[in-house]
Amino acid sequence: MAEVRLSSETRDLTRVERIGAHSHIRGLGLDSALEARAVSEGMVGQTSARKAAGVILQMIKDGKIAGRAVLIAGQPGTGKTAIAMGMAKSLGLETPFAMISGSEIFSLEMSKTEALMQALRKAIGVRIKEETEIIEGEVVEVQIDRPAVAGAASKTGKLTLKTTEMETVYDLGAKMIEALGKEKVQSGDVIAIDKASGKITKLGRSFARSRDYDAMGPQVKFVQCPDGELQKRKEVVHCVTLHEIDVINSRTQGFLALFTGDTGEIRAEVREQIDTKVAEWREEGKAEIVPGVLFIDEVHMLDIECFSFLNRALENEMSPILVVATNRGITTIRGTNYKSPHGIPIDLLDRLLIITTQPYSKDEIRKILDIRCQEEEVDMSEEAKALLTHIGGETSLRYAIHLITAAALACLKRKGKLVESEDITRVYNLFLDVKRSAQYLMEYQNEYMFNEAPVAGEEDDASAMVP
Repeated sequence: MAEVRLSSETRDLTRVERIGAHSHIRGLGLDSALEARAVSEGMVGQTSARKAAGVILQMIKDGKIAGRAVLIAGQPGTGKTAIAMGMAKSLGLETPFAMISGSEIFSLEMSKTEALMQALRKAIGVRIKEETEIIEGEVVEVQIDRPAVAGAASKTGKLTLKTTEMETVYDLGAKMIEALGKEKVQSGDVIAIDKASGKITKLGRSFARSRDYDAMGPQVKFVQCPDGELQKRKEVVHCVTLHEIDVINSRTQGFLALFTGDTGEIRAEVREQIDTKVAEWREEGKAEIVPGVLFIDEVHMLDIECFSFLNRALENEMSPILVVATNRGITTIRGTNYKSPHGIPIDLLDRLLIITTQPYSKDEIRKILDIRCQEEEVDMSEEAKALLTHIGGETSLRYAIHLITAAALACLKRKGKLVESEDITRVYNLFLDVKRSAQYLMEYQNEYMFNEAPVAGEEDDASAMVP
């Protein structure tokens, strides 16, 4: 008997996969014993950080922890966001993963705490189970009576369905006739009808009709005629986030607000009622909570109010796993005059499990560049890759990655098939890295407006002018 696949399991086919900074990441690249492979699923190096992320991931999958917080700290370009993306890919589609940047909180048209609360609730899933009545069988005959005079009366008809054990005739109304017409249902098709909504799902064509001499394409799926009774009870599982439930219940046209993104501020009373209802469903066994992950990149951009809110929010039982990343050392906490490691208050740092990332070695840079060349579909000679690896070691990995596509365009300009060292050299001279840019500024600082670096000899003149 064919399984009925309902709307909760359908995937978005219209999403376009673009080549981005982390589009090559497929997972954390760990084996079954949570040991990090050298190069796997787009991840290179950072073995201890990936192992630690793997342990957190296992706890998330088991659903044992919630309200924990993890800090990924390391220098710029050491793969912090890549590890978070790897965690997201490893969790699969059902576990919610919300990703925001620290500065996003301030750019939204709502209070900072409301924006953080919405982000937290986007990362908590609710798996709702419900039973539904389904009529499933093979269509024997569809008979539609059209009125003789147009507009005199609506169409009526009869639908004959059978299983291996029984056969029944159903009277059809105008809506069901229209639905059957839309799905192009004909005799010999195996269909499922949801009794509550009237939705018709075409499961395939019966094997008994496979010898019919109909013109049919290769995409036609043949299935067995269902056995047992025509009416069956099926359990359907829907996965939604708490934020989606909040938005739908906070306004009359809530589901439209989900599509437009104009969710606005949601009242605390609405959230309390939803939490109470979800708790009831959990007790009845109708729903279960799926704690997901909220990833906040550039967490040092948050201010003291946001940190205080997160401190309190982590103690709530309806809290996801919080993963934050920063590349700052000892710096000022935004909104105060106090300095703290990573720009995070000590009381919140104390709650965090801290994972550190190390700078990449030259061998690891080479492997990452190989993966990126493959991802960006650029053919590069070994000499060019060696030169690019050297540039990556001297400047930064990000700068070296940026040069891949630029070098490919330079190669295309000279009508070459393979990116050579000369192309790398050309784009290296065209685009400056941070060190060369800073050096250029120091040499030509007088040519720029509002230059604040003191120039030799100017300090003496300034002091001489003061009376």
